Amino acid sequence: MLFLHLIFNVLFMTIVGSIIKHGISLRSKFPGTIISKHKRFSNPIKTQEKELKKLIQKSFYTAFGEEFKLKQLLSSKTLIADFKTNVPIYDYNTIYKEWWYRALSGEQYVCWPGSVKHFALSSGTSEASSKYIPVTKDMIDAIKKTSVRQLLSLVNYDFPATFFEKSVLMLGGSTHLQYNGTYYAGDLSGITTGNLPFWFEHYYKPGNQISRERDWNTKLEEIVKNAPNWDIGVIVGVPSWFQLLLEKIIDRYNLKNIHDIWPNLSIFVHGGVAFGPYKKSFEKLLGKPLTYMETYLASEGFIAYQSRPDVDSMELVIDNGIFYEFVPINNDNFDDDFNIKRSAKTLNIEEVEEGVEYALLISTCAGAWRYLIGDTIRFTSKKLNEIVITGRTKQYLNLCGEHLSVENLTKAIKMLEDEMEISVREFTVIGYKRLNASMFAHHWYIGTDSKVDNKVVAKKIDEYLKILNDDYRVERGDAIKEVNAEILPMEMFYNWMRKHGKEGSQNKFPRVLTGDKRADWVNFIKEENSKKL
Repeated sequence: MLFLHLIFNVLFMTIVGSIIKHGISLRSKFPGTIISKHKRFSNPIKTQEKELKKLIQKSFYTAFGEEFKLKQLLSSKTLIADFKTNVPIYDYNTIYKEWWYRALSGEQYVCWPGSVKHFALSSGTSEASSKYIPVTKDMIDAIKKTSVRQLLSLVNYDFPATFFEKSVLMLGGSTHLQYNGTYYAGDLSGITTGNLPFWFEHYYKPGNQISRERDWNTKLEEIVKNAPNWDIGVIVGVPSWFQLLLEKIIDRYNLKNIHDIWPNLSIFVHGGVAFGPYKKSFEKLLGKPLTYMETYLASEGFIAYQSRPDVDSMELVIDNGIFYEFVPINNDNFDDDFNIKRSAKTLNIEEVEEGVEYALLISTCAGAWRYLIGDTIRFTSKKLNEIVITGRTKQYLNLCGEHLSVENLTKAIKMLEDEMEISVREFTVIGYKRLNASMFAHHWYIGTDSKVDNKVVAKKIDEYLKILNDDYRVERGDAIKEVNAEILPMEMFYNWMRKHGKEGSQNKFPRVLTGDKRADWVNFIKEENSKKL
């Protein structure tokens, strides 16, 4: 009888998998309420104008809408241009001080109708403290809608029906959110996971109880303990923390690789940082290749996702609660510290060029208006609205005109890995002015377990950056006197994150350290090194 029951269960789950895959295939061919790619791609500026009009229509009677006379814009024949004229550009500090603090205090109809019940706490690795980003019900619904689109895009990948029976392990923030009388606060991953549809709970791991755990080390320990009980097909999270988790599981159960315990693991959905520097060391933990799918889910909204295989770019979501403006990165738009000027000139989606780096301004259904999100992107395909993330506006290294982006830094590390056949788990770089001189220096901190020479690493990175960036090559001869490298154990990076309460979940180590963060890091390294003496 038990044998028959087991056979029935296997047959049932196989049928379910086939139904899900067939449903995805049909839904992608007959999208219904989800706008087809053809419509999204045929006239992106018209699609974006419609999104802006929807945002304005819902915000007539908010304090923000009345201040900037949004209702009057709807009769304009040049809506986008007039919107830019009427509404100023904001970064986090200005929009928080002028508007969002009121919503945080419980006031309704500030920048979006109703009250804001959730605030996402950003990682805060590039600033002094966490930011409070409003997350409205409309934004949660928009994130769910885009998540479904990404699920539907799986029809473009050749997975067997049985794949859709497997569980999804999401390594995110605690769903046990902080309650402050009028709102809940926590990682966006914790907010969205707490709002998963009921039908997904069967597939979701680590499950509701473990996902509520606030202590990161306790959560990891519980996941390691339960790992043998799960049949994981998909893992979702930030590369650095998932690598740490997989290493713990392999070590605990004395495995050769993670596929010894999860043989059906097929997909890694990752985001937050460029995967390139992690890929070599990450793949040492695998028994067979994975399909990598990148997402761009920021605290401010679900911006883009990889919708087709064998590409390194993501499709920009242009018809689901976000209106975009693109800011060329130049001295007219940003000051020397990469603060955006309120006089900055922005481009629409029809005006951008492929291969050019832009900072993102967004207006959203969570009450962000012409808001500098802090990320920089580059279009790889205007026809398909596909982009790659190139870095952060505040993580440019630009002491004397070298204009090094995070993308430049990441590519240099990837070239180092390939040439020297090593794995770099983390890295960061600081720039400083040399004492008693008008010259500058760069100091790299490289997290790797490989045995390499500091001077060789510094020389290689210097050579790569001269190839990757013409401005750097010029300034290296004129103003940048030294390039140094320091090899550190990975534990140094983890300990610094732990010290600042940034351990786990969506937190990322900043690639460029400036100001107080730079001083804190340098002092931390000195203290850690002195303990070894």
